[in-house]
Amino acid sequence: MDKQTETELEAAAFRTLVEHLRKRTDVQNIDLMNLAGFCRNCLSKWYRAAAADKGIDLPDEKAREIVYGMPYAEWKAKHQKEASPDQAKAFSTAPHKHG
Repeated sequence: MDKQTETELEAAAFRTLVEHLRKRTDVQNIDLMNLAGFCRNCLSKWYRAAAADKGIDLPDEKAREIVYGMPYAEWKAKHQKEASPDQAKAFSTAPHKHG
């Protein structure tokens, strides 16, 4: 497989992941962190870092909007729930780093 095709396939997989996360608003970021060690915010930070590697200044809020499909504050107001005590406990004891 040539590098261009590989890059195109990776980009398509990324777009599919982002679209899937946009549709699954029932899945909270804390659940993603507890189960997979990353969340939507991590993904937006990775996107921003990739932009920086290319010399592109991309503010956090814009990177989050790309991942969430709307401004982050709007997504939080519509979809984010208060973490349960069990979720918070799992997060505080999980061997992961946010971001």
